[in-house]
Amino acid sequence: EVDPSLQALESRQEEILKRLYELKSAVDGLSKMIQTPDADFDVTNIIQTDECSPLAANGADIDLMLGKDYGALKDIVINANPSLPPLSLLVLHSLLCERYKVLSAVHTHSSVKSVPENLLKCFGEQTKKQPRHEYQFGFTLIWKDVPKPQMKFSIQTMCPIEGEGNIARFLFSLFGQKYNAVTSTLIDSWVDTAIFQLKEGSTKEKGAVLRSMNAALGKTSWLVGNELTVADIVAWCALQQTGSANAAPANVQKWMKACENLAPFSSVMKLLK
Repeated sequence: EVDPSLQALESRQEEILKRLYELKSAVDGLSKMIQTPDADFDVTNIIQTDECSPLAANGADIDLMLGKDYGALKDIVINANPSLPPLSLLVLHSLLCERYKVLSAVHTHSSVKSVPENLLKCFGEQTKKQPRHEYQFGFTLIWKDVPKPQMKFSIQTMCPIEGEGNIARFLFSLFGQKYNAVTSTLIDSWVDTAIFQLKEGSTKEKGAVLRSMNAALGKTSWLVGNELTVADIVAWCALQQTGSANAAPANVQKWMKACENLAPFSSVMKLLK
């Protein structure tokens, strides 16, 4: 006689395998779909069915994301080079301050001789000083001579996160947004495209990205669906830093204005003047 608990385990394994197979089929289908002329239309339809609550409606479990050590304040620490400020991280900092109680600080490392005044004050003034324990987490930016932005927070075993795009993804995850697999993949793709092609690519690559953005923004208000995502933040900042904003096509120009109407973007624009 077969043990009922063993039967239940086998059934559960079969169900897991079935779901994995379905997921593989969906990914394979998406891989084929993005190679067809109708790809944008198909993917847009999928995105529009992916319900996503506005950023102001929910949040992540900070203790779960950053760890909890006897109630100690968690400090996100970012090293960045002032010669190429990671604007997307500054936008995300402003958004986080709208959601959480953030203890902000800016410092200069000894490897940097001088930092422009506007970068030293990029977080503005801390309007109300409170005891550390009343904040949900700390956000410290250190201007340092590093090849690319680096981030770590106070978990001893954690490896640093490197690269503006990767750090931006992590910070945006603190808003607790949930997406389906297709939407998450497209967001990641736009972030990488913005960093490696729009920001660091050749003139030809930048032109191709602007055309792709224009096509995508002809279908939806934001790069991925109808809500702001980290893809919009990173792409907008890349456009500002590459000087491609003025040459952007109509849909991209409209999207840029929509971004700039949000307070976190407008505050960062002051750094560009």
